[in-house]
Amino acid sequence: MIYSLLARMPVPVKLGIPLASTLLAAACSSAATASPGSAPAAGSSASTSTTGTVITTDAGSAGTFLTDGSGRAVYLWAKDGMNMSACSGACAAAWPPVPATGMLTATGGAKASDLGTITRSGGTKQATYDGHPLYYFVGDSAAGQTNGQGSDNFGAKWWLVAPSGAKITASDTAAAAAANAPAPSAPATPGSSNAGGGWS
Repeated sequence: MIYSLLARMPVPVKLGIPLASTLLAAACSSAATASPGSAPAAGSSASTSTTGTVITTDAGSAGTFLTDGSGRAVYLWAKDGMNMSACSGACAAAWPPVPATGMLTATGGAKASDLGTITRSGGTKQATYDGHPLYYFVGDSAAGQTNGQGSDNFGAKWWLVAPSGAKITASDTAAAAAANAPAPSAPATPGSSNAGGGWS
């Protein structure tokens, strides 16, 4: 029956079957020999290392605080423990964890020795600084904004982070200063911006 089916096929189709079979076998064999962590992962890790997470600093009226490489403010949450995040679900939607991708890099006043990572419950890596898991705030739509400063969303306070790793509890942030005081003010002294360096 198969022979009679082949006999009725046009010649171009008969010639195409072996060619298609060869291409399919070659594709399957190359996919089978590639291990899950080989070529694609190497390519992605190379691109990730050039676009890894950068933690740097910016200055505002509350003092110098940590940002990511594009100038977006990062926060700590008073409810978190040392190297442990208590923020998930709706909390993580409003306060997205700062992803730890590629090589973590510290620039500006940030210290490389204070950078670290934790693994979240879903398996993703989150950047930490001096043991504090770091977060963005969805209410900050541009670099330099600090609209989340002092918020008590989800039952605990959210604070900007000083280069020392301490929380910055001053409420007069760069965003508030820009909105309320058009004339530039003198920067705060480093000691005044780091009030209350504990976990609470």
